[in-house]
Amino acid sequence: MAGSPTARRRRLSFELKRLRESSGMTCAQVGAAVDWSGSKVNRMETGHGRVQPSDVEALCRLYETTAEMREFLKSLARQAKTKGWWQVHGSGVPEWFNIYIGLEQEADSFRQYQCEIVPGLMQTPAYIRELHFAGSHMKPEDAERAIRVRLERQEMLSRQDPEPPDAWFVVSEAALRNVVGDHAVMRDQLEHLLEATQATAITLQVLAFDSGTRPLTGPFTILGFPDQEDPDVVYRDGITDAVYLEGEHHVREYTRAFDGLRAAALSPHRSLRLIESIIKEYAQ
Repeated sequence: MAGSPTARRRRLSFELKRLRESSGMTCAQVGAAVDWSGSKVNRMETGHGRVQPSDVEALCRLYETTAEMREFLKSLARQAKTKGWWQVHGSGVPEWFNIYIGLEQEADSFRQYQCEIVPGLMQTPAYIRELHFAGSHMKPEDAERAIRVRLERQEMLSRQDPEPPDAWFVVSEAALRNVVGDHAVMRDQLEHLLEATQATAITLQVLAFDSGTRPLTGPFTILGFPDQEDPDVVYRDGITDAVYLEGEHHVREYTRAFDGLRAAALSPHRSLRLIESIIKEYAQ
């Protein structure tokens, strides 16, 4: 995996857990064998502890891996310690959101449902600024850093190398009618949505008010990755924290919910027509 430090750390954790399970040993047994605590082994396998190349060396000798695998994992451990471009913005990006950005940068498929606001990857600077300064307790300088990070993140949808992720958005009609800022901000925002959908990798559907019965859920994102060894992740965030779900059951249920939402939503063509009609309302 050649992308973000977060993705490298995640891949390393999966590989270490896979090797231990293949050996038939528990975390406690591994810890005793290399003179560590079992909790340290668990932290390394769940991505909550920093893994040094020397730690990888000790584990690979215990598991009797090939030299090639040992060097691969040690390389992941070294690369996982580097910082992502978004981390230079410091307090403008909460620690819990750092993880998400790292995963987002590595994803090759992106499925998101938004019910209250326009998806962050397609927001205009004016719309972003209104969101960050309306009722926010962030310092102005931190808010400006957060805005810059969001704008830089948007570049992933139009990048050329590597190819942009296959992005599919389902957006509630409420998100298009909730006025953020004023009508001028909303008009520009919706016009930007129309322009963004011209990118071949983006599919946008609107869940209209009269779409009928649909799965009841808050906003969520499902991230998929190019390597089969890296399972999908479901992401949900709040005001002060976020939840990352990786279990097969969670991913399956959220995938089912997303499929239900896009089945109930307007087709991409009809969605664009609805957005155009709302733009005319904001222009009055």
